[in-house]
Amino acid sequence: MERRKFLKGAAIGTAGTALAAPAIAASHAKTMTIVSTWPRDFPGLGVSAQRLASRITELSEGAIQTEYFAAGERVGALDVFDEVASGNSQAYIGADYYWTGKHPGLAYFTAVPFGMTFAEINAWCLYGEGRALWDELQDEFGLYGLPAGNTGTQAGGWFNKEIESADDLKGLKMRIPGLGGQVLSKLGASTVSLPGGQIYENLVSGSIEATEWVGPYNDYFMKFYEAAQYYYTGGMHEPGAQLSLTSNKSWWSGLSDTERAIITAAALEENANSYYEATALNGEYLNRLQEEQGVEVKSFNEDVWDAMGEAAMEVFEETAAHSEIAGRINDSMQKAMREYGTGIALFEGQFVENRNRIFDIG
Repeated sequence: MERRKFLKGAAIGTAGTALAAPAIAASHAKTMTIVSTWPRDFPGLGVSAQRLASRITELSEGAIQTEYFAAGERVGALDVFDEVASGNSQAYIGADYYWTGKHPGLAYFTAVPFGMTFAEINAWCLYGEGRALWDELQDEFGLYGLPAGNTGTQAGGWFNKEIESADDLKGLKMRIPGLGGQVLSKLGASTVSLPGGQIYENLVSGSIEATEWVGPYNDYFMKFYEAAQYYYTGGMHEPGAQLSLTSNKSWWSGLSDTERAIITAAALEENANSYYEATALNGEYLNRLQEEQGVEVKSFNEDVWDAMGEAAMEVFEETAAHSEIAGRINDSMQKAMREYGTGIALFEGQFVENRNRIFDIG
């Protein structure tokens, strides 16, 4: 019943079925095939992707008929990048840090350790240098990306033991992708990048001993608490993980200005809505994890944070040295983060700190 309630109102289609609107005759509509890294009806991320696909058809009044395929229905979860770059499908919905093996600069447009929050990454990608740098990097692969979702600051993850020092990470088998995974690797962890639909089975079987996912709202439905007792808040790895709707560049360029505007509007709407949805529900589901499942909520101590921070600095240096464009992306992000972060700390930061102190929040 909980799952049905969660999915109520979501735009769900069957595999490969066009999400139709009646205003435009099918013979005159354009088909937009979208592949996703998330399983169908997947709580949070998967439902968000399906909602976005449906919204494109709705906003276009049927002029763009979206055909949505969840992970494994057309191609594997981590194969969507190549599927769209090749032109076999028109777009994917996913997280670009899954493909750091193709270029480490892609991670900056999802999340990097100790990086940008929701407000900061959107400022950079929509009003700062991030937009032009993202375009330049994705041009190498024949792609064009749009922000299309955000999880906010993610939890540190699920562990089957307490993490009281950096030494506790040595030898730990953990699912954590992107540059955050490289940080933990430097601290001695053994990291892997698994699609969301494969995490639970690997955690329960013991193939991995820890995992990060999203936050309480999404994590509650994943049932990681059946295999890991300790839930750490405030992870360093994804302070504002941005998801993307990435199109084949040739296909995107062939659209009319109106069609591109409609797809952009739908993507940015879902980009905001997914974040607001998680913000509205994370507190409720954190309480449920504690009260219903007996989960122990923990925070990393300063020694662990500091060790991660030192490792992150090494990862940034190595990533920037990868290529000329990687260096420019890193430098731009670092500069913007300091500018945005200073303003946020002096205004929102001071306000939230004192509001929470006065009203005993947190």
